[in-house]
Amino acid sequence: MKTRDRIALKARLLFNEAGYGAVTTAALAEACGIAEGNLWYHFKTKRDLLAAIAEEFADRITARLAMRPDRANPVGSYCAMLEALMRELRDYRFLYRDQPHYGEHVEPIASRVAGWLVETEDSIEAHLAALVDAGLLDWPVARLRDLAVNATIIMRYGLEHHAELGQPHGAVRKTLLQHLTLFEDRLDDGAARTIHAAVERIGERVKEAA
Repeated sequence: MKTRDRIALKARLLFNEAGYGAVTTAALAEACGIAEGNLWYHFKTKRDLLAAIAEEFADRITARLAMRPDRANPVGSYCAMLEALMRELRDYRFLYRDQPHYGEHVEPIASRVAGWLVETEDSIEAHLAALVDAGLLDWPVARLRDLAVNATIIMRYGLEHHAELGQPHGAVRKTLLQHLTLFEDRLDDGAARTIHAAVERIGERVKEAA
């Protein structure tokens, strides 16, 4: 891994763990095993480092939003989308959480964040509609948007909710189970079992940030 990429990765991990405002450049350089001057060679300011992480974040969101429901396997594609979303929320947790500590969003986040939220709701709605079309979810089509919005809210804030409760262990799994309570009773039994099993696997694979 190139030094620049290694610095960005280590910074993201430290920002997630301690908070953007709490991580000094000296501490970051020490964690990377480099001199602080070498850190500044690659990133002139902490804001430049934030911008580099934001570019990675944008690429991750673009890839997730490109995921489409698989009409032949709508349950499987829904679960794949859930895992991609939870990985994104976990890996870039500080970007969702710490904006007051660094002010306005950097680009490309600042100009796209509202659109990403709408597109996320669109994506979840499309996946839910595929379950309805397959006869696996009994839900009025006219109310799918409301369901998608509520599911987005639960998943968007779930990790921080459990952290604030002092119960961060298993937060990914618990967040996904909470979103499932919105419509589990309207799912086909087999689809519900499959999604539950997937939630357990995702919870194991996508460990919550500290």
